[in-house]
Amino acid sequence: MNRPGRPAGPATETAEIVLTAALELVLTEGAAALTPQRLHTITGVARTTIYRHWPAPKDFLAALIAVAPHPSPAPTGDPIADLHAEVDGLCDRLRDKPVAAFLRALVSASATDADCAELRRRYVGDLLAPFRSALRAAGVTDESEIEDIALGVVAPLLVDTLLLDRPADRERAHRAAAEGLARSTIHHL
Repeated sequence: MNRPGRPAGPATETAEIVLTAALELVLTEGAAALTPQRLHTITGVARTTIYRHWPAPKDFLAALIAVAPHPSPAPTGDPIADLHAEVDGLCDRLRDKPVAAFLRALVSASATDADCAELRRRYVGDLLAPFRSALRAAGVTDESEIEDIALGVVAPLLVDTLLLDRPADRERAHRAAAEGLARSTIHHL
């Protein structure tokens, strides 16, 4: 039986308007700019709607993470090529899309809000997930080995982009992926 009243979430169009504006604010001003009042001013969406669905910056960040998944390229059957495709995709996203700026905002917000620290870990986990999947598809079964290889590929890319303000070193990541997979294969012979 349906009960009358307000729907559980915002209308799709309203969510798209607010979250698009929220992403723009995160990218240009950081997570601290994500206030319901500020988003009301930018979007014209009623303050009560914004407060009801996104009362704090962490709520905007969580909603943005939920809509951020990036599909992996179709597997080719060649484990090295598949890992390299994941490397290339992440490098492109760090260069061309808001991944690096969004991570910076999450790091900044994490300094004052423990819930944002969990969101940061979740987002980085989402970045690692395609590498974990590609490694499993390549036949790596040991979960700690999968984690070590994935981190060995992704962590330096994030350090390059977030801490050193330089382009992600795609070639180094390709080497790390190939070497990690080769080490795994040797261990299982």
